[in-house]
Amino acid sequence: MNIEEIREYCLSMPFVTEDFPFDEHTLVLRVGNKIFALIPLEKVGQINLKCDPERAIILREEYSEIVPGYHMSKTNWNTIHFESIPNALMQELIQHSYDLIFKSLTRKVRESLV
Repeated sequence: MNIEEIREYCLSMPFVTEDFPFDEHTLVLRVGNKIFALIPLEKVGQINLKCDPERAIILREEYSEIVPGYHMSKTNWNTIHFESIPNALMQELIQHSYDLIFKSLTRKVRESLV
């Protein structure tokens, strides 16, 4: 996947919004106003995604392209150099991040989205 395909995939998920809250070089994707993906546009081929801590360890051991999150919680976020990651795995990792964030939303916020 390339950066535009990743962006389109993220935006195809329910209730996803995008913005640039930090600077003009970091695309942020949110659900319910909580971040599930960050794409640093000046660092081509990278994305930060939330991940279950146990799964994060396994992924980092299996894929050299997946490392602890840059400028993020190293336990809960991964930085993924996605250009050599299979598309199906990238979609799965994005969905996993989205699901973790969506499940963390309060019932009130989830209901306000619908």
